Amino acid sequence: TQRALVRWDNTRIRLSEILQAIQKIGYRALPYNPDQQQEMHRRQRSQQQRRLAVAGLFGMQVMMLSISLYAGAWSGMEYNFQQLFRWLNLALTLPVLFYSATPFFKSAWRDLRQRRAGMDVPVSLALGIAFASSAVATISGHGEVYFDSVVMFVFFLSASRYFESMARQRCAATVEQLVQSMPIITTRLSAEGGAEEMVPAATLAIGDRVLIRPGETVPADGEITEGFSAFDESMLNGESIPLEKQPGDRLLGGSVNVTNPLQMEVRAVGADTVMAEIQRTIERAQADKPPLARLADRVAAYFISIVLLIVVAVAVFWLIHDYQRWFEIALAVLIVSCPCALSLATPTAISATLGKMQTLGMLVKHGVALEKLNQITHVVFDKTGTLTQGKPMLKQVLCHPGFEREHCLQLAARLEQYSEHPLAKALRSAADPVSSEGVSQVSSTAGGGMRASIEGQVYLIGNAEFIASQTAAGIPVSWLEQIAGDTVTAVILASDDAVMAMFSFVDEVREDAGAVVETLQRMGKTVLLMTGDHSAAARRVAELTGIEDYRAQMSPQQKMAAVQELQAANASVLMVGDGVNDAPVLSSANVSIAMGSASALAKTSADIVLLANQLPAVAQVFTIARHTQRVVKQNMTWALLYNFGAIPAAAMGLVAPWLAAIGMSISSLLVVLNALRLTR
Repeated sequence: TQRALVRWDNTRIRLSEILQAIQKIGYRALPYNPDQQQEMHRRQRSQQQRRLAVAGLFGMQVMMLSISLYAGAWSGMEYNFQQLFRWLNLALTLPVLFYSATPFFKSAWRDLRQRRAGMDVPVSLALGIAFASSAVATISGHGEVYFDSVVMFVFFLSASRYFESMARQRCAATVEQLVQSMPIITTRLSAEGGAEEMVPAATLAIGDRVLIRPGETVPADGEITEGFSAFDESMLNGESIPLEKQPGDRLLGGSVNVTNPLQMEVRAVGADTVMAEIQRTIERAQADKPPLARLADRVAAYFISIVLLIVVAVAVFWLIHDYQRWFEIALAVLIVSCPCALSLATPTAISATLGKMQTLGMLVKHGVALEKLNQITHVVFDKTGTLTQGKPMLKQVLCHPGFEREHCLQLAARLEQYSEHPLAKALRSAADPVSSEGVSQVSSTAGGGMRASIEGQVYLIGNAEFIASQTAAGIPVSWLEQIAGDTVTAVILASDDAVMAMFSFVDEVREDAGAVVETLQRMGKTVLLMTGDHSAAARRVAELTGIEDYRAQMSPQQKMAAVQELQAANASVLMVGDGVNDAPVLSSANVSIAMGSASALAKTSADIVLLANQLPAVAQVFTIARHTQRVVKQNMTWALLYNFGAIPAAAMGLVAPWLAAIGMSISSLLVVLNALRLTR
């Protein structure tokens, strides 16, 4: 991506020192700016095209003259004409070597100054030695010339690097697209009178009111205050169908208003927006090298040093056995051995996959997750919000004698206004409006419930086990029997000394949940359901989705212990969840997926976030990971076979230098093109 995230302690090192250190290893560091990066990419692309054009134009002239020299050697060309053609080739090769090949020499010099052998070291040695020996042969009038090999090597390698660069920029363009999707100017409404004024979107502050017309992009995260419309959030979550929004609904910066004008109050700006978090996550994933890529880099570094030793050995051998061919054969080995394909095999495939997954609404936070997915044996689902819609509706309110329904509902909603659990949202929706006045000393127990003081009185709400552990008041037996036998989910409201009400909810199973479970089972995965809900509700969901192994009434710690128990038995576990209480088990699983509607903590703990909130994506990530692994293996196999096959062939004198140049360049190009198949 040509970007680096740098964190430093000002008390120990200054930014200027970091920039100097970066400059010493041959790079120029600037603060990241999307527009500047786009301009830099444009200049690089233009320069690469010019270098490629010069290499191609002059290379064709050199090749025509070289063909004449080859034909003349067979038919008998006069010495004067032969020398004329050689001098012309020398002159025509100079622009190719000193302009088109400049990046190779600069890179090699940078590596040698750092006392390491990079990919361009053998390339530069081959070009320099071939040109120098050809120049000496031309000046002296005796010996072989390799100008054709030099220009072909530069042209084909430049073409390969150009396509690699285009592929890298294409794969990294996801972040640029997100940045560019945000508007520069927006319409702000004044606090008094609501007068419209055009202001830079970057100057918006929390609390500002903004007018968003049809076709305009939302400039920041906020909440609708007036009006209703449909919004296209495909840039954020890959969901192509516009979503209907009304007052009170959340709007995300970067989404596009499709139908009606409306007003929004800004709730988050700049680095605190969902768009900014997605950008940071993509950048982290693109910078995260999987173990296979790191291994390839290490192998390539050692490989180059070994190859240089092989070249010396081959040169000595042929110098002894066939003096006339030693230079040509050593040169072919040097050219053919560049491990470009080996180093490109994994990162190009990973980058292509990450870009494609983002367009499908799958946000990968760690590139290594793609590699781990191929080892997964068990898939563990949470229930609420994962296999179910995550939008439970209040079905029934049972009040203990002496308590009124509306009073209990208001107390429950005031308690739950500090929770992001789907049941809490359902209670708040049923009791709307909800007052936050007089609520204090709020505390929560993961997987249990909430406790708070309301106007001086302590109240609790949660599952039966939580209530029983927090208050001495007994829960009616009829309620407990209903919870044990019913297929709905229930929570209980209580005070310090009395049980007040029970709220029953129904949460429909997702229509595609059964098909997803069946697909995973066909893939050979063992599917489990682990939920904090009671057995009857868990059994209902398990039966509807075809899951045989389900476990109910589990605390977050019990879920984590169960996953660790599976891992101890050599299982590799994928956890899919969405609640705050799922965070511990998401962190402990080998790979974890959070739904798009998940809590912020669950998204933070997960390796992959399904922004579009579509359950079929859980099965799809396995297919994508398998395709990525297949392409990586193909690339690695090709790169290794090419190097291990071409080097011995060149060392035996079976490969001419010009053929070695074509082979090495085509090898790199094939790896890049194969990786780009993953973007389809």
